[in-house]
Amino acid sequence: MTKKVTITDLAARAKVSVTTVSQILNGKAARFSSKTVEKVKQLQQEMGYVPDFNAQSLIRKSGRTIGVLVPNINNPFFSQFLRGIEAEAIKQDYVPLIFGSNNSEEQETHYLFESVRRAADGMIIASAVSDINYIDNILNQNGIPYILIDQAPVVKGDRVEANNQKGGQLLADYLIKKGHTNVVVVGAEKPTLNLQERLEGFADVYQKNGTPIADDRIITTQMTKKGGYAATAAVLAMKPTAIFAINDEVAIGLYRGIEEAGLKIPDDISIVGYDDIDLSAYIFPKLTTVHQPAFEMGSSAAQLIIKRIEDHKEPLQQVSLPVLLIDRDSVRSIG
Repeated sequence: MTKKVTITDLAARAKVSVTTVSQILNGKAARFSSKTVEKVKQLQQEMGYVPDFNAQSLIRKSGRTIGVLVPNINNPFFSQFLRGIEAEAIKQDYVPLIFGSNNSEEQETHYLFESVRRAADGMIIASAVSDINYIDNILNQNGIPYILIDQAPVVKGDRVEANNQKGGQLLADYLIKKGHTNVVVVGAEKPTLNLQERLEGFADVYQKNGTPIADDRIITTQMTKKGGYAATAAVLAMKPTAIFAINDEVAIGLYRGIEEAGLKIPDDISIVGYDDIDLSAYIFPKLTTVHQPAFEMGSSAAQLIIKRIEDHKEPLQQVSLPVLLIDRDSVRSIG
């Protein structure tokens, strides 16, 4: 096995002290001549020297890491969300440790413990399936600040949110104007706070319109394309004119099921989604949906958790991001 290059090896080749190498590579190059700095940095590249992470963490008393837990890395919404976190973390010299729980409580707990064990400085937790009190207890006992996305915190804490209630209202207003009062909602089996708010906003508008949505017209499934596809038969049995899929992944699954049933969107049945993932503009017909700024949610969450890591006494922070109706081709006017 090849021996790892050490700072001692680099110092010996450069004919300077270990302290000199350490200071040059840790942003204190101004103390030394340009010739020495250039020599050390050139040899670092030639020798492939990488500073020891554990040693640096001990010196700084921080690993400059953020644990990030999402339910489904394959969902394009969370891909964008993670890109936002990565962009801000890199800018501030932090490294995100990204875990996908696959909506499994067991996996989520495992990764939560791994983040603590690997000395994450803070956590961003999206759509937790575990008991929030349990998460709060573990992280608080270990002095790790955290931000919950799409869930209400146990105690008042930093928040990043998009206005999901408003998004649900926008879709309901849109469908009612198009003449759709006979609707079915395809929602989550275990809805997180954001999904509950979407449904509440949607249902409130229909209630005020005098056309309330009965409980049996809310079908629950997994929040995936497979879940949407699996719900198709139950949806079509109710003969709605329109469907509200609680996210775009579910909507895309319904597209396949509807096509296999020999029906056309929007000629035979209309459908709207939520999130505005990239695929929604590429499927046929293009999906009418609500855009929520996933990248900005991720970058804002990273900004807030880094501020909290670096100053635990920072006043509570809240970022509220707007949502927008994206009118495409999956709904037709009736009546």
